[in-house]
Amino acid sequence: MNSKWEKRFYQMAELVASWSKDPSTQVGAVITKQNRIVSVGFNGYPHGVSDSVDTDERELKYLKTLHAEENAILFSKRDLDGCDIWVTHFPCPNCAAKIIQTGISRVNCPQQSEDFLSRWADKIQVSQDMFDQAGVEVNWLKANNIEDSDVR
Repeated sequence: MNSKWEKRFYQMAELVASWSKDPSTQVGAVITKQNRIVSVGFNGYPHGVSDSVDTDERELKYLKTLHAEENAILFSKRDLDGCDIWVTHFPCPNCAAKIIQTGISRVNCPQQSEDFLSRWADKIQVSQDMFDQAGVEVNWLKANNIEDSDVR
């Protein structure tokens, strides 16, 4: 894929992530088809549920939070067969299952930080195994292809 599009869609995922009110982890997702945006999503509480930063303890917050991939899938309200998803963080196994089930064919994700890998390596491996078994391509984006630069 043209690196211009990689930069654009990944930067869009980063922008969408900034809409999350979660002070510790902001995640964004952009679903595309043929270089057109189909849907976007960020991690946060469901519509109508109070999402004040001080609302809940960490464990309760995790139970209530929709992941960016889930929100993008739900907001799309259309068939996602053959689409790409661009994410700021590698999908957890629950999101991997939803990505697979909706027919998304490729996950585009940056190389993850050592800190992220040290905390989530087991779940990343489960998700990767699921994608491999289901035939979903994982495109690890190289930092030099997505870093902030002119993308006109």
